[in-house]
Amino acid sequence: MSISGDQNNPYNQPQPHPYGQVPAPQNPVPAQQNPYAHQAPPQGPAGGYGYPASGMPAAPLGAPGAPDGAGRGMSGWLWAIGGAVAASAIWGSVLFATGGFSSEPSPDLAGYGYTSDLCAETSMTPFENADFKTKANTGTASKNTNPQHSGAQQASLDTMWCNVSLEKENASSSDYSSTWLYNTATLHKKTDPAPEFADGYRSYEKQDASVGYRVEAVPGLGDEAFLVTRKDDGSTNSGSYVILGVRDGWMTYQSTWSSYASSRSSTKPPTADEVATMLKTSATETLKRLQNSRSR
Repeated sequence: MSISGDQNNPYNQPQPHPYGQVPAPQNPVPAQQNPYAHQAPPQGPAGGYGYPASGMPAAPLGAPGAPDGAGRGMSGWLWAIGGAVAASAIWGSVLFATGGFSSEPSPDLAGYGYTSDLCAETSMTPFENADFKTKANTGTASKNTNPQHSGAQQASLDTMWCNVSLEKENASSSDYSSTWLYNTATLHKKTDPAPEFADGYRSYEKQDASVGYRVEAVPGLGDEAFLVTRKDDGSTNSGSYVILGVRDGWMTYQSTWSSYASSRSSTKPPTADEVATMLKTSATETLKRLQNSRSR
C-alpha cells in the first residue's frame, strides 16, 4: 500500500545536481567511509582557500549509477575549484584596495625641490667673471622685465624657467649684439625621463638642416649630461649657440646660451668652448641650490 505523503516528499524525488545531471544522494555516506575525510584541506585565509574554518556541510560523496568513488572525485574537485576561485577573488580585492596591483612608479626626484623663481637659484658667477652683466630693464612693462621667470606645479610635472638678457661690460651703445641665457628645470612626477633623454640630444646630430651640431657626453653632472654645440657656418657675423642638458633621477635641467654680434661690434664674444665651461660651472652650482630649496 502506498502512502500518499510519499509523492509530496521532496527527498523522495531525484534532484538536479548543481554540476551535472546526476541526482543528489538520499543518504550521504558516513564521514568515516570517505577516503578523503582524513586529508587536511589546503590552508589559507579563513580556514583554507575561502573555506569556513569549521561548520561546513559535507559535500555529496557518491551518486547512484556511477562507479564507486567517481562521484566523490568529481565533487571534491568542484569544491576545491570553487574554493580557489573564492580565495582568488578575496585576495584580488585586497590587492586592489591596498594598491597592490598599481603599476605607477615612484618618482626619483633625487632631492630636488620646486621653486617659483628659478632666476634666484641660477648661478650667474661664471658669466659675471667673463665680464657679462644682466642687461638693465628697458621699461616697466612685464615683457621688458629682465630677468624673467615663471613656474607651475602640476600633477605630472613641476616646471620652472628663467630667461636672462646679458651684455658685455663697457659695451658701446652702437654695438649690435644680443646674448640670452635660457634655463629650465623640470621635475617629472609620473614618467621616468631616462629612456628618452639621451636620444633627445643625440637627435641634433641627425637632423637634416643647413646648420650642423656636435653632441658630446659630459661626465660628472647628474646621472647623465650632454653638450650640444652649433658648428660654425662660416658667416661674417659672430655668435654661438650652446645647450647643456642634465638629468639627475627624474629631474631634467637645460641651460641654453644664444649670442649674436655683428662684425662691427667692439667686443669679442666668447668661443663655444668658453661658453660650455661657463654653462657647466653654472649648472653645477644651480643644481646644488635646487636640491637645497627642498628643505626651505
